[in-house]
Amino acid sequence: MQPRFGHTDMRKGMQGLALLVQEGLGRDPYASDVFVFRGRTGTLIKAPWHDGVGLSLYAKRLDRGRFIWPATVDGVVSLTAAQLGYLLETIDWRKLQRSWRPQSAG
Repeated sequence: MQPRFGHTDMRKGMQGLALLVQEGLGRDPYASDVFVFRGRTGTLIKAPWHDGVGLSLYAKRLDRGRFIWPATVDGVVSLTAAQLGYLLETIDWRKLQRSWRPQSAG
């Protein structure tokens, strides 16, 4: 099975996405990693993960806008927990700036 990187068929449920992780990405879907997939329009993401007890599926559809998606190499990118949080909150984490920086200590 050859996955189409960049977007995923969002009709897939947790088992279908776990199979895509295993066969398409060559990774273990039960290793407690979170794998995030997006649909063609960029307004829907699904994230299957295994917590050691069972497989769960997180899904989020935006009412407005699109998810800021990172550039991928071979369809895969690793994100920090902070970057994942920004992605889920639709914050453009590629252009982060300090909101305020002190000018002096006194």
